[in-house]
Amino acid sequence: MRSDPARPEAARSEAARTDPPWPGPAAVLLDMDGTLVDTEGSWWQAVASVAGRPLTAADAPFVHGRTIEDVAGYLGDPGLTPCLTGAFAQRVERDLTVVPGAPELLAGLAATGIPTALVSASPRSIVDLVLPRLDHVFDLVLANEDTRRGKPWPDPYLEAARRLGAPPSRCVAIEDSPAGIAAARAAGCRVLVASPEQGLPSLHAVCAWEASCGESLPEEA
Repeated sequence: MRSDPARPEAARSEAARTDPPWPGPAAVLLDMDGTLVDTEGSWWQAVASVAGRPLTAADAPFVHGRTIEDVAGYLGDPGLTPCLTGAFAQRVERDLTVVPGAPELLAGLAATGIPTALVSASPRSIVDLVLPRLDHVFDLVLANEDTRRGKPWPDPYLEAARRLGAPPSRCVAIEDSPAGIAAARAAGCRVLVASPEQGLPSLHAVCAWEASCGESLPEEA
């Protein structure tokens, strides 16, 4: 399995001391599953059905936020990738809930003209099922097939920033999973953590991100 990249805490603290004042995001990079749409339960069920056993908390680090290829490898058979994709797609088609706050945040980003990218660990076939429900024209859509390595490697976020012409340090990434957070941090993005339970941060919170906020949602003024 891929190992999670991590930055030493001391390096992050030094960067926070030396970074210039935050001028606002050059781009906002958004995860899809568990961030914009509440599909993590469907993914969990899909993996359990293909594995032929209930999943437990011990499985979570190898399932939550991971690519389908990674999960197939974790289950011991890379050939399970099509089965996992099909089982997940069936559940997404049956039951797809947009996370509270997502429509408002996406509309606000569109109104202000801040470039947006969807940066998903899901394959293109799943992304294409979800996109119509988001009612937003992303400047860039990256699926798992678009980079050689997926989350938790930084490649997806680095590629998104490169294609948008934005320095990673000027990008705000919104993520929900440890794998996604690790990928965005390793790419040098500023990270906000969301979840279906919390909902998405407001446009104000995204634009007011400060180094002191770390990986939590900034509080509204």
